[in-house]
Amino acid sequence: MTLTINGAEKEIPEETETITMLLHHLQLGNKKAVVERNGVILKKEQLDKEPVREGDKLEIVHFVGGG
Repeated sequence: MTLTINGAEKEIPEETETITMLLHHLQLGNKKAVVERNGVILKKEQLDKEPVREGDKLEIVHFVGGG
């Protein structure tokens, strides 16, 4: 399926069913991230249940430690 992630179109496997699965596919599963889907910011508690659909527009911001 094709998604727009941070402004770029990406092909994602069809078996990626939820936002959590998408984050793992993008190797962001263990990082703190904020996800906006189609203009709506999702709560962390929603990510396991929120489906990923063809054509979704996502903005994903993950945090990096440092000093």
